[in-house]
Amino acid sequence: MAQHPKTRRLSTVLTTALLAFAGSAFAQDIKFGFNADQSGTAAAELGMAARYGFELAIEDINKAGGLLGKKVLPVVRDDTGTPPKSIQNMTELIDSEKVAVVVGPTNSGNALAWLHIPQQKKVPVIVPVATATDITKRYQNEPQNFIFRVSMVDREQVGLLLAYAVKSSKNKKIAFIADSTGFGTQGVKDATEVLALHGLSPVAVEKFGPKDTDMTSQLAKIRDAGADTLLIYGLADGNAHTLRSMEKINYMPTAIGTWGNMSSVLVNTAGKKLAEHLIFATSTAEDSNARSAALAVRVRERYPTMVTFVSAAQSYDSVMLVAAAIKQAGTTDGAKVAAVLESGMPDVQGIIKNYKKPFSKTDHEGLGVEDFQLGKWKDGKVTNFSDAITKSLTAADLKR
Repeated sequence: MAQHPKTRRLSTVLTTALLAFAGSAFAQDIKFGFNADQSGTAAAELGMAARYGFELAIEDINKAGGLLGKKVLPVVRDDTGTPPKSIQNMTELIDSEKVAVVVGPTNSGNALAWLHIPQQKKVPVIVPVATATDITKRYQNEPQNFIFRVSMVDREQVGLLLAYAVKSSKNKKIAFIADSTGFGTQGVKDATEVLALHGLSPVAVEKFGPKDTDMTSQLAKIRDAGADTLLIYGLADGNAHTLRSMEKINYMPTAIGTWGNMSSVLVNTAGKKLAEHLIFATSTAEDSNARSAALAVRVRERYPTMVTFVSAAQSYDSVMLVAAAIKQAGTTDGAKVAAVLESGMPDVQGIIKNYKKPFSKTDHEGLGVEDFQLGKWKDGKVTNFSDAITKSLTAADLKR
C-alpha cells in the first residue's frame, strides 16, 4: 500500500532529525590525535609501540565511562619519519579532525618542524618519545606554552649514565665515542659538561661516521688512554658496530648508552650476547612493576614483535595525564587544559610512576633523571638492570 504524502513527509522529517541527532552525538566525541613514525625509519619501532600504548589508554578511558561523559576517539597518523608528512598530519589533525590534543612524535626533527602549529592553534601536545631538549623550551617564554613531554630528555639520560660511570669506574678514566651527526655532537657536549660537574674530564673523545662499521682504530686509542668505562653516543646501528669492533680488539670496558639502544637493530646487528654488554638509560622496562608487566602483555597481543616497551608506557601515561587535565578543567579548551597541566593536576597513577604535579609553568617535562633507571638486553628482551652501584646512587650523584 502506498504511503500518504503527509506520512512520507513526516517519515522524512523524523529520519532527517534522527540522522542529525546521530551526527551531532558523534561530533560530541572527543578526539585525541596521534602523529608519529610507524613505517619509515628505524624509529618506527618506537612509534608503533607508542601507538599501541596510546590506543590502550584510550580503550581504558572509554571502559571507565569516557571523558566528560563522552567517548574518546583515537585518530592515528603515520608521519613516515619525514618532516613534510609530519607537518601535513599535524595540520589535518588540528584543522580537519578537530582533535583536542596530540600525542607524538617519534623523531625530534619532526617535532621541531611543526611545534609552531599547535602553539598557534592552542592545542596541547604531549611528546611521548622524541628527546631533543629544545622541544619543550622553544615557547617557554610565551604567555602559555602548549608543548609538554613524558619522555627521556637527552641531558637527563646523560646525568644518570655518568652518575653510574663515575661510581663504577675503578680508575676514573671515562671516554666517549659518538657518531658525527648533530645527535652525537650534542651528546658529547652534554656529557663533557656533566662529567665536569663530577670533577672529571674524558680521557679520550672519538667519533665515527653514521655509516661506519669498523671503529677499531678509535677504540684502540681509547684503550691506550686507559679508559675502563665508555659512553657510546650514537644510533643503534652505529652502537652495534662499535660493540663488534670492541670484541675484535678484545677490549670490553663497561659500556653505557642512551635509550635508543632498545631498538632491535642493536640486537640484530651485534647479536644477542654482545648486545647484553651495553647498559643504557630507560624510564621503565617490562619487568619494572606489575603495571608495566600487565601493559606489556596487552601491547604484545597487538604488536608481538615489540622491543621498545618504554615507548608504549610513556605514550600510555601521556594520554592518562592529558585526560586527567581535561576532566579537571571540565572542558577540552586548549588554553584551560594546558593551564591545568601546569598547575592544579590531580595525582595520576601511570605505568611508570605516580605523577604528582608533573609539570609547572617553567618545567614541561613529566619525567626527569630521578625517574630513570638502567636497562640491559637479556635473551632478546629489554630488562631492568640493577647492581650494587645502581642501588648506591643518590640524588646528589645525579648531576646535570
